[in-house]
Amino acid sequence: MSECPTHGLMPVDTAIEILQRAGRQKTPAIEEMSLIEALGRVLAEDVISSLDVPPQANSAMDGYALNTADLNGEMIFTVSQRIAAGSQPSALQQGTIARIFTGAVIPNGANAVVMQEDCQVLADGRVKIVATVKDQENIRPQGQDIVSGQQILQQGERLTAAAIGLLATIGQPTVRVYQRLKVAFLSTGDELVEAGQPLAIGQIYNSNRSLIHSLLNEMGFIAIDGGVIADNLPATLAAFKKAAQLADVIISTGGVSVGEEDHVKAAIDQCGELDLWKIAIKPGKPLAFGRIGDVPFIGLPGNPQSVWVTFLILARQFLLNRQGQRHKLLPYAIPIAADFAIHKSQKRREYLRVRLNVSEAGLVLQRHNNQSSGVLSSAVWADGLAIVEMGQTVAEGDFLPFLSFSSLGVA
Repeated sequence: MSECPTHGLMPVDTAIEILQRAGRQKTPAIEEMSLIEALGRVLAEDVISSLDVPPQANSAMDGYALNTADLNGEMIFTVSQRIAAGSQPSALQQGTIARIFTGAVIPNGANAVVMQEDCQVLADGRVKIVATVKDQENIRPQGQDIVSGQQILQQGERLTAAAIGLLATIGQPTVRVYQRLKVAFLSTGDELVEAGQPLAIGQIYNSNRSLIHSLLNEMGFIAIDGGVIADNLPATLAAFKKAAQLADVIISTGGVSVGEEDHVKAAIDQCGELDLWKIAIKPGKPLAFGRIGDVPFIGLPGNPQSVWVTFLILARQFLLNRQGQRHKLLPYAIPIAADFAIHKSQKRREYLRVRLNVSEAGLVLQRHNNQSSGVLSSAVWADGLAIVEMGQTVAEGDFLPFLSFSSLGVA
C-alpha cells in the first residue's frame, strides 16, 4: 500500500520495513524439546524427512487385495490370507485374493483393492466381486505424502498443531527451536491504578498492563512485568535500565508524546537511541522505536485502542522477526465492501475497528460507532481492522482491505 509523505510523520509501510529489518539482526539461542512442548515455537532449522510416508503402499479401504490380471473372466476367488493394519503380509498367491483393512500393507503380487461393498461372501467362504476394478484402485502408494529427502518444514516457521503432527509422522521425537523471547513491559502514568483498588478523582484503571501482558502471552513470548513508572525522568531512567538487564526487548505504554509529563523520549535520549519517532497511523501517532543500551525498545502510545492497533500492526512485526519467525508475518488483507461512508479524508493511514456482517449484497464491513483511541470496547466488539489510506474517502459499497484479528495472531 503506497502512502504520500506527511510532514513530520513516517509512513506506516516504511516503519514496518525498518522494524522487520531490525528484528532480523539477531535471533535467540536454540534449544531442543519434545514435540508435545513445541506448539507455537519457532523452528530453528529446516526439517528433512529420512523416510517415505507412507513407508509402504497401503490400502485406502476395507476390502480385498487382488491382482487385476486374475480378473480375466473370473470373478469368484478364494481368500488366501487376512491382513490387518500393522501386520506383515505374505506374497499374494496367484489366483487368490486377500482380506485387507484400511492402512494395511499391500502384499507383493497385488495391484488393487476392491472395497468390501463391491463384494459378496458366498456360503463356502469364497468371495464374488461384483464391480469393475482398475489397476492401483484404492491403494495409497509409498511416499504419497512425503518422500525421503524431502524438506517438510522451513527454518523460521511457527509450529502449528498440524506441523507437530507432521514431525511425528516422520518419526521425529524432538525438534530444535528458538528460545522464547523475553519481553519486559512497563506502563507510565501517575493516574494509573491497578484493578481492584479504589479510584480517586483523576485516576483510571491500568488496562494497558493487562492488555500487553495478555498479547505477549498469546503470541508465545515470556512476559516480564516491569510495573508502573512514576511520571518523572529519574524513575523512567531507572526502570528502563533495570528492564534492559532482564529482557531481550522492552515495551512501554504511554509517555511517548511531547507533554511536560511525558518522559520516555528524554530517557531514551540519555540512555539509548531512537530510530523511529511518530508514525502516520491512526490511532497511535506517538510511537517510538530504538535501543536502551543494546536492548531494543518499543514505546507505544498511552490510549488503550492506540496500544491495541500499534502493537498488532507495528510492534508485532519486530517481535516476530526477533523471535526468528520468517514466514506468515504479514497477513493478507482481504478486500470487503464497506456498509458505511467516510466523507472527510485523513492525514494518516487509519485502522478502523470493524465487524463482519452478512447483508443482501453479501459480506460487508460494519464500522464501530466510536473510533476514539480511548475506546477499548471497540476491539472486543470487532472482528478485525479495515484500512483507510491517508487522503482516501469511502463511499458505501467501496472495498476496503480487511485484516482479521485471527490473521494478526490474536483471538
